[in-house]
Amino acid sequence: VLYAGRVQPLKGVDVAIRAFAAVADRRPDAQMMIVGGASGELGPSEMAGLLDLVAELDLADRVSFHPPLPHDRVPVAYRAADVVVAPSRSESFGLVAAEAQACGVPVVAARVGGLEHIVADGTTGFLIDGWDPSDYAAAILRLLDDPDLAAQVAAAAVERSARFSWSATGDRLLELYDGLRSQFGATPAS
Repeated sequence: VLYAGRVQPLKGVDVAIRAFAAVADRRPDAQMMIVGGASGELGPSEMAGLLDLVAELDLADRVSFHPPLPHDRVPVAYRAADVVVAPSRSESFGLVAAEAQACGVPVVAARVGGLEHIVADGTTGFLIDGWDPSDYAAAILRLLDDPDLAAQVAAAAVERSARFSWSATGDRLLELYDGLRSQFGATPAS
């Protein structure tokens, strides 16, 4: 199980760790990797609290913390995972979810902000309402316990990720501009 991103309260890493504790109870082979560093004013205290939480839950031998990776190494972390978890309490776009899906990794994410548009619930991963760790654990276990489902979701994730390529995004932006220009009767500038 992988969490990748900034470590700050907004990102819900505590939810991911608590969810993993339930996964670890059922899957003695499961490991969790947290890739990212403390960010923002509350980041250092959040990181310290997460380390304490891992110790409290007796997961120190199953949860590993890693500093942020250079951009060209991030896909290696995604591809090493069976599932990416993104329990953000707020999210503008959801780049981690888009990148994970492009690498063929199912995503279990909060149903907030951009994540709702990146993850196709039940197709490329699962969207969770709220931040109850047991809900995240159930979705993670569903993927880990059913290799056929995980493979189907992974394939759909790769296919969907094409919607977020730079060329596809540029094309949609140009379509939007053309539509606005037509709607307001503007003519192209010369």
